[in-house]
Amino acid sequence: MSALTLAYRFAPRRRRNGLQEQRDELLLPETVPVVNPDVTAAEAIADLKELPRWMYLLLLTAAPVMGLVFALRGPRAFLDEDLAVDDLPTTLRAEMMADDPVVHAMTDRRDERLLDALGEIHATRADEPIRVAIVYGAGHVPAIVSGLMDRYGYRAREAEWLTVLVPA
Repeated sequence: MSALTLAYRFAPRRRRNGLQEQRDELLLPETVPVVNPDVTAAEAIADLKELPRWMYLLLLTAAPVMGLVFALRGPRAFLDEDLAVDDLPTTLRAEMMADDPVVHAMTDRRDERLLDALGEIHATRADEPIRVAIVYGAGHVPAIVSGLMDRYGYRAREAEWLTVLVPA
């Protein structure tokens, strides 16, 4: 897993990757609060260990290779039309991946943490007209949209999409 993490640190330095490095101090005034509702490495590994043993071992074996490819070719090596986030899968591969246990292991706890943090913002600021930026990958958007709708009746009105990489 450390090879994959190292690739995330290296990728923004290569201009041809087309990534925008996210640095809060460059993007936001000091008065804007930033919340990072994420899981720890130990929690992520614990979630992955819940997978069938063969799948977990395959991930451990593949992670260094994926990290190397990511570092050399950038994120576009793993992004294609099959990984686009749509209301309904548009390809057979995307349909097969829609309920992938690996994806659930890597995202479900993060989605819950994010929704809980948004719930705290809702509880303290619901009477104010504010904007909240959510810097999470597109794969988290369906859970965010449905979670905010189910919990508070919110509906998405607009969005701005950027290719961003947070330095580790």
